[in-house]
Amino acid sequence: MLLVTGGAGFIGSNVVAALNDAGRADVAVCDFLGSDGKWRNLAKRQLADIVPPAELMPWLAGRKLDAIIHLGAISETTATDGDLVIETNFRLSKRLLDWCTANSVPFIYASSASTYGDGEQGFRDDASLDALKKLRPMNLYGWSKHLFDMAVVERLAKGEKMPPQWAGLKFFNVFGPNEYHKGTMMSVLARRFDDIRSGRTVQLFKSHRDGIADGDQRRDFIHVDDVVRVIMWLLAARSVNGIFNVGTGKARSFRDLILAAYGALGAKPNIEYIDMPEQIRGSYQYFTEAEVDHLRGAGYNGGFTALEDAVGSYVRDFLDRPDRYR
Repeated sequence: MLLVTGGAGFIGSNVVAALNDAGRADVAVCDFLGSDGKWRNLAKRQLADIVPPAELMPWLAGRKLDAIIHLGAISETTATDGDLVIETNFRLSKRLLDWCTANSVPFIYASSASTYGDGEQGFRDDASLDALKKLRPMNLYGWSKHLFDMAVVERLAKGEKMPPQWAGLKFFNVFGPNEYHKGTMMSVLARRFDDIRSGRTVQLFKSHRDGIADGDQRRDFIHVDDVVRVIMWLLAARSVNGIFNVGTGKARSFRDLILAAYGALGAKPNIEYIDMPEQIRGSYQYFTEAEVDHLRGAGYNGGFTALEDAVGSYVRDFLDRPDRYR
């Protein structure tokens, strides 16, 4: 059996779909389903179990697993409950690392590009403790992920026992089907698509930094299918260990993203630029771009989908259909 924590969420449900497509029905999901329709992310899937997070550690007792794919977290970059975020994102992750170590189970977990903070130190996935200590995440979520990365690397540096395989994945700006429950944490494309399709004005942030045009704030946008391919490769490449960036390696602007959606619909762009809220200006990232040489050097040759192609497939296959779910 495989366990996917956060398996009803965005990336997790796409991983579960890929596992099902690969012929695996022995997949257990650990997640909250809640009352906001999150269950629809799994409505087309076959599962061995759905485990409430509060019951996870007792559920694991005495169990044999092929791997744990740990994607469950409080992922809101605006989260403010420090105790809850640390318990969920840091301490639970340590318990799962301990369990995988004790039971010789591969452990693949979600880190985040938010660990890089404002990008002043660059976006190189150097997993040395010295390099990690220089990073300054700009929000509670990023800090919680950074703490766990450092805890993993500290164990490795001390020569302590580790799982037979371990990999931390620093996801950049992931978009794609099944992100609809995320509210304000959805991709800009998903949040604005109905406006794009209806012809209403799409609002993007003005730039408040010299030398950067309105709408030209850039992110490393990556389609969830590309992320899933990396995870599936790791499940097959059991000798690969480390912390890896998962992005395309090419930053594109928010304007490019929205224009690609207009292009997929054959519609005329209608964009206006509005002031960025004061409360986020000080912590807003103007540029992120993954360095992916480490991932490629580890043997990954799956490539990454160009932005226009990724947006086109998302629009045609999901967003512009009555059923948007994978």
